[in-house]
Amino acid sequence: MKDNKINYLDLGISDYKLTWNRQEELMKQVIDQKNKNNALAEDLRAATPNYLIFVEHPHVYTLGKSGDEHNLLLNVIQLQAKEASFYKTDRGGDITYHGPGQLVGYPILDLENFGIGLRQYIYNIEETIIRTLSVYNIEAARDPQATGVWLDVGKPAARKICAIGVKSSRFVTMHGFALNINTNLEYFKYINPCGFSDRGVTSLGKELGTKQDFEGAKMIVLDKFAEVFGATMV
Repeated sequence: MKDNKINYLDLGISDYKLTWNRQEELMKQVIDQKNKNNALAEDLRAATPNYLIFVEHPHVYTLGKSGDEHNLLLNVIQLQAKEASFYKTDRGGDITYHGPGQLVGYPILDLENFGIGLRQYIYNIEETIIRTLSVYNIEAARDPQATGVWLDVGKPAARKICAIGVKSSRFVTMHGFALNINTNLEYFKYINPCGFSDRGVTSLGKELGTKQDFEGAKMIVLDKFAEVFGATMV
């Protein structure tokens, strides 16, 4: 049984590690249900649930499983001075920053419910953000050389507005995307974002020249996510 409903959870501001633990609990729940279904006749199987967490984190740097610690340009003392923490994670990608004013989305989806694989899943997340930015008359695009959503791709002024780093197991996802809305971009100066030392980072507020309605932007992302994935939010 397939289910395209997505349970939406808004955690407000939440510690990175606590939220990571929450993701793991939900992922385990979905995988456990898939395992139970494998032992049952098809007409007795229960639909696996899907979740989408929205959250803001206090200042934190996270490193992907294949990332290079040297892309963090601060030592422990300097991290403390910036009131920032650091975690090595099990997602893909290199290093990134999360902080106030940034919308972080963690989809815990059973991709089999949506009939897609991991590559299409990442494409769909990028499409969600591209459609969101189009509402603000900002033209964004994919970069064939790098995951995420970018402005002015292929130009010297190329800059990232949304980072993506995911993990999947048995076609169940966790981790996700980080869209800079009113993010303090100074914190990106202390890393090579996503491993790149020659590319810029931007935010919705910076591009539009003024602080944005965070809750309004969040609802646009939620709407576009449902649209792209053909899902119903509950």
